[in-house]
Amino acid sequence: MSRLTELIRQTKEKDPTLGAELEREFRALSSRRAFGLNFERHRPEAVELPGRPVRRGDKVHVLPARGSTERTDDRLWRVARVVKVDGARLAHLEPVDDDGDEVTVPADDLVVVAEFRDPIHPGLVSTGGVRRGDDKPAHTVINGENFHVLKALTYTHQGTVDAIYIDPPYNTGAKDWKYNNDYVEGDDLYRHSKWLAFMERRLLLAKELLNPESSVLIVTIDEKEYLRLGLLLEQTFPEARIQMVSITINPKGTGRPTDFSRVDEFAYLVFLGSAAVPALRGDGESAEVRWRYLRRTDLGSLRGTRPRQFFPIYVDLCGASDLSGVRVGSGG
Repeated sequence: MSRLTELIRQTKEKDPTLGAELEREFRALSSRRAFGLNFERHRPEAVELPGRPVRRGDKVHVLPARGSTERTDDRLWRVARVVKVDGARLAHLEPVDDDGDEVTVPADDLVVVAEFRDPIHPGLVSTGGVRRGDDKPAHTVINGENFHVLKALTYTHQGTVDAIYIDPPYNTGAKDWKYNNDYVEGDDLYRHSKWLAFMERRLLLAKELLNPESSVLIVTIDEKEYLRLGLLLEQTFPEARIQMVSITINPKGTGRPTDFSRVDEFAYLVFLGSAAVPALRGDGESAEVRWRYLRRTDLGSLRGTRPRQFFPIYVDLCGASDLSGVRVGSGG
């Protein structure tokens, strides 16, 4: 279906009238949905690897001419062989998805592509570390594409993770999220479907990592996708207890030209097994979770480009008599 959307776009460029008629009929057809959460499992995303030398057997994209503003050709080619002619490397390419003719392209005009269905060989290279807690447990930061990182962790941490926090792209329609090597914009007919396909693959990996006996998954989102995310979580974690809470991000509201100001976002909490919000304090009496302390505030920390902002968290202090007011910032 996403291929059909691309063909309609190409038709509109050549014949706007015909393209508009095709798009109208396509919208009418695509609106006939069965009840429930239905979406296309789009072809998994692919990752371009600029700078990676082109070798025989690689899958590649052909880059547009230098200085051109044209979109990258999304056809996938396989390198049949690489030869050197007059000192220049030429790659002989054969199409991956059809039986088209072989073409010859300078190797410098190609970029290697890794598709998500390709097998990965997990391996991490240490780039250094900072320890300030003597012999206390240290954090580990893994820098990589999140799908591949999650997949690699299934080899070592399957079923043992106690908590996962996900801050996914909010799918605003702005050029801030790439899928299939292209930006997903607001007029993409499959914008929501692509987002769901993107999220489902990562949630399934997260499910493999989480401890089924007692663990929690937390996913933040705003109003653009919270309804679809809720259905996707119920579909992916049918055995879990799921709760959505509001998080105040700006008490004054974020200005919008033609809409109401927004003061909050949402967090879905997926409780697996015996995981739950603590109901008792250290002395055995009831404790109230004070949600207002979960909002971002300006009390000073070392948080990126907004240095006076942090996310408070609750800390279970052994033997503490009252946990309801304990807060620790990211700088603590």
